[in-house]
Amino acid sequence: MSKKIAFQMDPIESVDINGDSSFHLALEAQARGHDIYYHTPDMLAFQNGKVTAKGQKMQLSREQGNHVDLGAIEELDLQSFDVVWLRQDPPFDMGYITSTHLLDLLKPHTLVVNDPFWVRNFPEKLLMLQFPDLIPPTTIARDLDTLKVFKAIHSDVIVKPLYGNGGAGVFRLTPEDRNIASLHELFIGINREPLIIQKFLPDVSNGDKRVILVDGEAVGAINRVPATGETRSNMHVGGRPEKVGLTARDLEICARIGPTLREKGQVFVGIDVIGDYLTEINVTSPTGLQELQRFDGIDVAALIWDVIEAKLSF
Repeated sequence: MSKKIAFQMDPIESVDINGDSSFHLALEAQARGHDIYYHTPDMLAFQNGKVTAKGQKMQLSREQGNHVDLGAIEELDLQSFDVVWLRQDPPFDMGYITSTHLLDLLKPHTLVVNDPFWVRNFPEKLLMLQFPDLIPPTTIARDLDTLKVFKAIHSDVIVKPLYGNGGAGVFRLTPEDRNIASLHELFIGINREPLIIQKFLPDVSNGDKRVILVDGEAVGAINRVPATGETRSNMHVGGRPEKVGLTARDLEICARIGPTLREKGQVFVGIDVIGDYLTEINVTSPTGLQELQRFDGIDVAALIWDVIEAKLSF
């Protein structure tokens, strides 16, 4: 039975159709006969007791530059939709948080994926703190002396903004590097948030693995290998995706965190694993679906829609 599906995402006209996971999810919904609509997060509103968005019905095709045909702009009553996808990219700022509050008002009439209440309460670098034995030595602090103590203990460290994304603002400080005070000064001049500092994991040279979970179950992984001379493995900054399998340690990590993700309505999640350590749990707008399908033939978009359709019929 056809359902009404809305995608809240960044501008669809500019997506890479061979890499973008939101496009891939929407294309699968269309193939299943659902009516798909699109709106950007700035078009979300609360008015007259309803959550609305100025959006458009869309028709997709896998033809770059001609991949989307958008209908006329309409004011969409999102409570009349069966599913709303929360798929805009971070930064996880007050705009993002406000969006989760508004979408949370759609319950129980509309299924929002991922559940916005827990997206708001599961920031990527904070949810992992519930599993301290799975993560590398980590400190979150704004106080410079606390950061200096961590640096003195672990020598080779990574410093990054707590709510950053895509590898932006990630710095490696080697044992000889004395710039932690300067970096602290730079960051506190930009925002009022703490920093996250972690022990550097040399295994990152072999890749930063993105493991994809669907409704709390691991379904596959891709490896992201840093470019030559680069510490960061994010594909935004030149990381190279490669085929990789799931190890016993990957499955152990997923078995630990999976029940929490499933219970809290996090249907599509991507975790980052370096060596034996969990480094992030991505719930806001995870990626990697198309790469995994190319490498391993796993149609994760279909698995995700199977889960959603089961929830709708429950």
